Amino acid sequence: MHPNPAFRQTPQPQMLSFARARGFGILVLSGDGVPLLAHVPFVLSEDGEVAAFHLARSNPIARAASGPAVLAISGPDAYVSPDWYGQPDQVPTWNYVAVHLRGQLERAAPETLAPHLDALSAEFESRLGPKTPWTSDKMTDGVMDRMMRGIVPYRLVIEEVQGTWKLGQNKPDAARMGAASGIAAQPLGQEAAQIAALMAAVQPAGS
Repeated sequence: MHPNPAFRQTPQPQMLSFARARGFGILVLSGDGVPLLAHVPFVLSEDGEVAAFHLARSNPIARAASGPAVLAISGPDAYVSPDWYGQPDQVPTWNYVAVHLRGQLERAAPETLAPHLDALSAEFESRLGPKTPWTSDKMTDGVMDRMMRGIVPYRLVIEEVQGTWKLGQNKPDAARMGAASGIAAQPLGQEAAQIAALMAAVQPAGS
């Protein structure tokens, strides 16, 4: 997380809402002296206390079993040119949004796997309307059970939520808005447009 407190004022409910909406992150923990990482889709409990996901049995993290872990969720990001601030003596930077969920990694009970997979697919299928949601009962008998033997359910019991919303809050309002306009005018893709919108929405200093 960026150490500047100006970028770390986002309320925890907003950070959890962001993590829930993204639903995909990098799980990180230490194993035998080296970092272990896995990219995982997840569902966040309604109270924001547990993130549920699954891993392939062959994943080294599955063999590490449990312990302190971080689930890092990245949001939109964009390069910021110093020219856009409209002020002298500025340097390039990168604006971004990120949340870290820190806690204890636990292997979940085997009987939770099927409900977890149904909840995971239901969450993301619900975002594809008007398409009729895919459900596991569309699978041929026995196929889903065979595939499930290759994965194991996990949960991260969340103890701390950290977030960085680096959106130019440390700059004068006019400079921040100039950078937001500069980003928005570039053919940089959807994520850059999201960063520009977030920068423009930052409350003016002292408000």
